[in-house]
Amino acid sequence: MTSPSNPSIKRLCLTPRASNVGGVRSFQTRFAAELARRGIEVTHALEDRPYDAVLVAGGTRDLLGLRRARRAGIPVIQRLDGMNWLHRVRSTGLRHWLRAERANWLLAHIRQRVASGIIYQSEFVRGWWERAHGPTLVPHAVIHNGVPLDEYSPDGAHDRPTDRARLLLVEGNLGGGYEQGLETAVALAERLQEHHGIRLELMIAGAAAPELQAHWTARAGVPLAWAGLAPAEDIPRLDRSAHLLYAADLNPACPNSVIEALACGLPVAAYYTGALKELVTGDSGRVTSYGGDPWKLDPPDVATLAAAAAEILADNDRFRRAARARAEAAFDIGVMVDKYLGFIDHR
Repeated sequence: MTSPSNPSIKRLCLTPRASNVGGVRSFQTRFAAELARRGIEVTHALEDRPYDAVLVAGGTRDLLGLRRARRAGIPVIQRLDGMNWLHRVRSTGLRHWLRAERANWLLAHIRQRVASGIIYQSEFVRGWWERAHGPTLVPHAVIHNGVPLDEYSPDGAHDRPTDRARLLLVEGNLGGGYEQGLETAVALAERLQEHHGIRLELMIAGAAAPELQAHWTARAGVPLAWAGLAPAEDIPRLDRSAHLLYAADLNPACPNSVIEALACGLPVAAYYTGALKELVTGDSGRVTSYGGDPWKLDPPDVATLAAAAAEILADNDRFRRAARARAEAAFDIGVMVDKYLGFIDHR
């Protein structure tokens, strides 16, 4: 499924090294592993020359290091996510606001003044950046994320219940402005049970404060199972153990949780925001209208989403097969790396 490694790229600087949980760290880990399999060495330090190219995962404060690489004729490719925006709609505190705006500035500055090429994670991300900051004069491409399809697979251990449906929510952090996703997940589960007669439980994977867990456990009209912050190696089993993933992220760039679920044969229900319509196609799941303005955090249309989710649960095996087929067609990590290397080589 992959072509031989590009002979012109022997060593790549993948910077900055991600230490957070979630998308960037997952991308770097998988990308570096695939490069190593092809015999391509990786460094994370801009001063650790020689290397053939730089791939900036989002932004870095080491602007001087990037400029030095450019002056030395080394391609500097920026992989772009979306922008921080929740802090502009919901109060998250001055400290968080300043940190979010500084990060946005760094991303925009590198995109406009430093990078020799841009890789957007989705068409949605490309459009968002071009609306906010205009087009760039450097080459760009859209490359969706990928996963190792042998690791993220329908085949393997699971504990999917047979006496009820399991709705899964996967988030890195369920605080800091992301509580609405949990609120909607509970409303969706309640609607499926009350209006569609589906016995189910809601499983929640992600970091959640004890008081948040206590609040929703007491309030929800369906059983809740708190899985905590699951390590990456536990995600395939978690996905295989559910009947449906609710993708709660609003305006997401290219959520790994969705691609991982599809690869494991777990269909996805989501709102038509961000890149979700690009990822969830055919019978790999259902994407429905949000019903309001997600950029303003308007209340969503839960009834329409619940009807779509009920369709998936009524014919789960068919949707599971389609989810895996979608991943095989579009989200192979080897094909993704081929595209990255091809783009980098032509810069």
